[in-house]
Amino acid sequence: MSETLLPAGQGFLLGASLIVAIGAQNAYVLRLGLMRRHVFAISTLCFLSDAVLIAAGVAGLGTIIQSLPALLFWISLAGAGFLAVYGFIAFRRALRPAALQASGGEAGSLGTVLATGAALTFLNPHVYLDTVVLLGSLSARFEGEGRIAYGLGAAFASCVWFYGLGFGSRLLAPVFARPMAWRVLDSVIALVMWSIAAGLVLSA
Repeated sequence: MSETLLPAGQGFLLGASLIVAIGAQNAYVLRLGLMRRHVFAISTLCFLSDAVLIAAGVAGLGTIIQSLPALLFWISLAGAGFLAVYGFIAFRRALRPAALQASGGEAGSLGTVLATGAALTFLNPHVYLDTVVLLGSLSARFEGEGRIAYGLGAAFASCVWFYGLGFGSRLLAPVFARPMAWRVLDSVIALVMWSIAAGLVLSA
């Protein structure tokens, strides 16, 4: 039992430390959670995406990605462009009081939400570096069931975080009953998106 509990615990803690940060993906889930729109769908998408990438990393895909710097270069440029545009959309929302509602606001169709969530996930090379490369490379310390337990622990951290963020954010609804709070949130989201986009361009 200890041969699997220890790797699982390490995977959970490391996965949590990489996921719990202000980023494009988390900001989007937070906003939808506050609006109470498509929360289960976006949380599930983000969790399953992380789980797939973590599994790929544990299986050894990280080594392949590290040997293909051109791939990360083009992903970085595509992700920077998308994040810059989304940052502009968030900034425009902050300037329009009519669009700022604490619940039931406009979030788009389920398809739009899932497509945006997928783009924020898979067009961000940091996601690959964190899940596939870093978590994947550290899994080499374990073998057999220990490596599987490590990957499951990291995936479980993603599960706890995204469902907790999506459904827990409604506790902040009283704060976001005021338009000014939405202005601040969308302004912060815009700055986060633009800073990540700039970082991607510089790193590329």
